[in-house]
Amino acid sequence: MKLSQLKSLLSEHSERHFRLSLPDGAAVPVSFHVTEVGRVHKVFLDCGGKLRESVTCQLQVWVGQDFDHRIETGKMASILNKAKAYLPDETIPAEIEYEDQVISQYTIKGHEVTDEAIVLKLAHKHTECLAPELCGLPPLPGAKSKADSCCGPSSCR
Repeated sequence: MKLSQLKSLLSEHSERHFRLSLPDGAAVPVSFHVTEVGRVHKVFLDCGGKLRESVTCQLQVWVGQDFDHRIETGKMASILNKAKAYLPDETIPAEIEYEDQVISQYTIKGHEVTDEAIVLKLAHKHTECLAPELCGLPPLPGAKSKADSCCGPSSCR
């Protein structure tokens, strides 16, 4: 989900609670806090030697000992608006970081609007080879060419 879509969804339903549903269907406890709103700018070299960049808006959530805490969508929208100075591009994806035994990052694959809440449906993030043709893997959907790749059928260089 793009940041603009998330902000719009939260603003349209500003009187509801804000909830998160993990990929297995379990709910993040309703007493979670949003402890960080970050702009994560990653610059990296892929295995083909191609320089790449990605930018995301990452919301870190944490469950504390104050079990009566609740966050409403209007407050979450307000928090995101305060971050506008360093999140001016609202076309970037919004992601959730949450710790349940290990810290995990999730994409937002969809949402559900109920009478009392907006529930974001989270999905696992996955790693992938960015140069599959030369690594002997089937090409990724929308892959460009072997020239952008790094690996040969027998090994990566």
